Order: sequence, then C-alpha cells, then structure tokens
Amino acid sequence: MPEDIVIRILLLPLALLYGLGIGFRNLLYRSGILRSVHFDLPVISVGNLAVGGTGKSPHIEYLMRWLDQYINVAVLSRGYGRDTIGYRQVSVIDTAKEVGDEPLQFKRKFQQIPISVSESRALGVPELVKRNPDTQCVLLDDAFQHLAVSPTLHIMLTEFNRPFTRDWLMPSGRLREWRSGYRRADIIIVTKCPPDLTEAQRQKLLYEIDPYPRQRVYFSRYQYGQAFDMLRPDLHRPLDLDTDVLLVSAIANTDYLLQYLSKETRSVQTLEFEDHHYFEEDDLNNILRRFNRLESRNKIIVTTEKDATRLELFSDFFYQNNLPVVVLPVEVAFCDNDELVFQSDVEQSLLNFKS
Repeated sequence: MPEDIVIRILLLPLALLYGLGIGFRNLLYRSGILRSVHFDLPVISVGNLAVGGTGKSPHIEYLMRWLDQYINVAVLSRGYGRDTIGYRQVSVIDTAKEVGDEPLQFKRKFQQIPISVSESRALGVPELVKRNPDTQCVLLDDAFQHLAVSPTLHIMLTEFNRPFTRDWLMPSGRLREWRSGYRRADIIIVTKCPPDLTEAQRQKLLYEIDPYPRQRVYFSRYQYGQAFDMLRPDLHRPLDLDTDVLLVSAIANTDYLLQYLSKETRSVQTLEFEDHHYFEEDDLNNILRRFNRLESRNKIIVTTEKDATRLELFSDFFYQNNLPVVVLPVEVAFCDNDELVFQSDVEQSLLNFKS
C-alpha cells in the first residue's frame, strides 16, 4: 500500500473529528440558529472546498477585469497572513505583511478598484460600501466557508487534476469541509484544465461531480503572460529555450506552472515553500546558494506574482547580490465556448438581484 494512503488512513480519526465540528457549525446555519447576513447590493463569493491550489486569485482577477468594464466593483478579502487586524483599505504602497499578499497583488494590478481586507466579511462589506458609496457589486475572496454572509452568487472552484470528489477532509486530505459542501455552489468551475481539453475529459468530470440541476459547471485553464523584472516591473524578461530557471515559489501547487516552464525554458530547478510563506534571511541565503549552483551563463530566478509581493520585502538583498528575479503573470481563459455562457450566467444573477 502506498505510503501516502497509509498516512491518510492513520489521520482519518482526526479528519473525522474535524468534519464533525465543521458539520455541526454548518448545521447551525442551515437550521437558522446562526443567521447569515444579506446585503442590498449583489455579492459574489469565490472560493473552494480545498486549502488552496485551485487558482482562486486569477479567477478573482478575471471577474475584476471583466465586471469593471460595466459596474463599480470592489473586493473584500481576509488578508491571510497579514500582521494587522480589523478592517483596512488596501493601498499600492502597502506591504504584504500589512494587507496580505493576494490583496496587495490585486491592488497593484487594478488600482482603480477598491480592495479591502477584514477578518469578518459580515462587518467588512458594510464598511467597504460606507467608504466607497459608488460600489455596485462586491467580490468576496475565499469566502465559500464564510457562512455569516449570504452571497447573491456562490462560485466554487475545483482543480482538474485534484477535484474535490477525490479528496479527503483535513488533515487526512485537503478539504476544509465535507464534499457535500459543494451543494451550496451556484457555479462550479473546474480550473487548470489542459489546453487541449477533450469532450471525453469534460464529460468524465461532469459525471464525477454530478451537479444538481440548478448548478452550472464551466472549465477554465491558465495562460501565462510576459515575464517582467521584479525590481523593474517595466522591464520585460522573455523566457526562452536557452534559459535555466530556479523557480522560487510558496504557492499550494506548482504542477501547472512547472509544465509550462519545462516547455518554455532549457531546465527548471525548484525551491518550494509552504503556501503564503513569508521569507526569512535563511531562505534568502538558500536562494542565493541554489542560484549560484546553476552552471549556466543564462540563468534567472522565476517566481509568481503572489510570491513577488513577499519577496520584494527584500529587494535590497536581490539588488546587492545581482540576482535576476523574474515574475511570471497568469490569467484565466475559459475552455471552448464556456466564457460567453459563464458571463451570461453571472449577468443574469446580477439582473435577478436588481429585479
């Protein structure tokens, strides 16, 4: 029996206790003992059942980029990993430690959109609207388990190679709650699909997810943009097959990224940390050692946009050691004709709210 299966089985008693606690909390909301807050403007929640790795940030950015063309949209996030507490409006001059890596990433890319952080979404939404009275729609980042707010639209993400249907409860697996939690979703997006997704693959996952008649399922993939210098964001650094890469990352899953880099560069070595990891001096020295070991004249360090918000806290170190850190941006693209149908679906939800 594989070692990972043995470990999962050993952790099952803890996963069961965790599941009982989560199930009891959800029951309190379903029975009305604990009440969810409704707001007088549309709220779209984007989240997942698993602990990271489903591509939540690029999907939030997709919605920001699209909706901002038509309505005044704002984003509320928890601000995971920040040193501050309470409600805080995000500024481009903030640091990841002050507001969290993902909210800072959002603000740097969409400066015209209000971005705020708050541990409590129920308290954060009215405060956001109070400070930004023109807001017409709020996007809740990573709020699928935040039952204190009743959203207009629940969007749940699940990864193509690791769908929630094959996962286990923490700590035995990666699920934050029982698989049955997917029933709350209005829209399910299967993320990180292969570029050449076949109809057979699509139908296999649809059968596995077994959505309710009211639920709609869409499929999306990643497309990577032009890499740029972390210290000089205006300077593009294209990747090529003559480049050797040290990938420095602290995200939940690098499989999709590694597949891309292995095709676009000569070689890739990895230095991976836990998701949202805040780098320390020992980490920086380790990065320097690993980079110096690359026996190549054309070598670079590649990282993600989210990781860059934390690495840039040590810009002086990278500058003094002449380390070329390149940031690789990513966007969401829907498979086949899913984009138009998905947009129509969201638009209809917003129209139904107004009526």
